[in-house]
Amino acid sequence: MRSSRWWLATLLAAGVLVGAGCGDDDDGGAGADGATENKTIVVSAAASLTEALNACKDDVGGVTPKLSFAGSDELAAQIRQGVKPDVFLSANTKLPDALRKEGRLGEPVEFASNELVVAVPKDSKVASIEDLGDDGVTVVLGSGSVPFGSYTREVLGRLPNDESKSILDNVRSNEPDVKSAVGKLTQGAADASFTYNSDVEATDGKLKAIKLPEDLQPVVAYGAGVVEGAKEPEAAQKYLDSVTEGACRQALMDAGFGPPSAP
Repeated sequence: MRSSRWWLATLLAAGVLVGAGCGDDDDGGAGADGATENKTIVVSAAASLTEALNACKDDVGGVTPKLSFAGSDELAAQIRQGVKPDVFLSANTKLPDALRKEGRLGEPVEFASNELVVAVPKDSKVASIEDLGDDGVTVVLGSGSVPFGSYTREVLGRLPNDESKSILDNVRSNEPDVKSAVGKLTQGAADASFTYNSDVEATDGKLKAIKLPEDLQPVVAYGAGVVEGAKEPEAAQKYLDSVTEGACRQALMDAGFGPPSAP
């Protein structure tokens, strides 16, 4: 009897210890205050977001973003090919909406706006969009598939045919992302490009922005979402929340972006 009671007591004690261990595992790595351990996520973002997202990367509590920048169309193509970042941020809303319809992205949100401008070197004699068609002026555009290239063609389509044609006759290259276009200008390889106002601000005075007439200005809206099948969906959503209403939203405003155009 004594031996039986001893084994029963031993088993009960072991059961209590196992139960306590399971409780620790179920809290997802949370400490006594409920804070979750740091998670690293992969963020695929439009090249125009480079400065803003780098500025806030250390300010999303509990989340460390591994940032990858490229043209929005290239990043969307990667997702379609099976690449699975945790978050996708695009320089338009069309790509996130399309990925959502394909079942590759969660519900998209519009998180920022921007302004398309004509960017030129600070000492340029180009003073207006009309000057882009002058003899000897070299222009670089974005490719038609990347958002800033699509916005540009929207602008050109609103010009009289002869003005649009004279500008297109001066185009020397079509760039895969906005940073490539900006690089051509800062390196002296071109005289002008259509780009975003935030990218001009990021050059610290190397370039200046020529505003477009209001009737030519396209609606430049940025959209984002959590990628379906993301490895860290909760951390991804926390990062997206920071972009829409937290530290990263403030970084976007500081970098020259505007609030979402949609109400």
